[in-house]
Amino acid sequence: MRIEKLNENKIRIFLNLEDLKEKNIDLHDFMSNSLETQDFFFDLLNKAESEVGFNTNNYKLMIEALASSDGNFVFTITRTIPESLAQTRSTVQKLKVKRRTAIPNKLLSIYSFDSFDEFCEFCNYINSSMLNNYIAKLKNSSLVLFENRYYLILCNLKLNVLELKNFFCTISEFATRVKNEDLLERKLREYGKIIFSKDAIVTCLKYFD
Repeated sequence: MRIEKLNENKIRIFLNLEDLKEKNIDLHDFMSNSLETQDFFFDLLNKAESEVGFNTNNYKLMIEALASSDGNFVFTITRTIPESLAQTRSTVQKLKVKRRTAIPNKLLSIYSFDSFDEFCEFCNYINSSMLNNYIAKLKNSSLVLFENRYYLILCNLKLNVLELKNFFCTISEFATRVKNEDLLERKLREYGKIIFSKDAIVTCLKYFD
C-alpha cells in the first residue's frame, strides 16, 4: 500500500492484490458497495490521516476507483469544503462515489451450487431473461463436482461493469460465491470431477433444457 498526497484536498492510494486479500476484499465487493468495502475505506482514510495528514472529518468525499490490467487498484480521493462543523464522521458514510473502473484482463470467479438441478435452473433463468445476451460472453466457464457440490468456474469474463453487477446479483440468487478463488480452482481441477470442461452454461442448455 502506498499513499500519495497530490494537494491539500486530494490524495491517491495505491493497493495491490495482497493488500486487498488481507482485508478479504475483491472486485465483487466493490461492485456491490458492501459493508466490508465501507469499513475498508474507513481504514484507508484513517491511515491517510496518520501518514499524510489528510483529515476527512466533516468533509464530503469523492472517490474514483480504477482497477488496472494487472489487478491492482488506485483510489483518488478528493475532499470538498465542510458543509457544517456540526456534522459528524457519519457524513463520510454518504460518500458520493464516481467509479471509473477498468475490468482486469484476468478475472476469476467461482460459485457453488447445492445441486446440479440448481445449476440447470440458473442456466434456464439466464436464457429466458433479459440477461440471455450475456451467455455468449461466458464461454470460458466450466462446471466441477467436488464433495457433493457443483462449482461453476468463470474466467476472463467479457462483461462490462454494469453487466458484471447484474450478473453477480442474478447468480447470487442461485449460488454462493466462493472466495480464495485461486487456491480453490487448483484444488477443484486436481481433485474434482469435471462435468463440463468449457462453455458450461451453453452445454447445460443444450442437453438439459
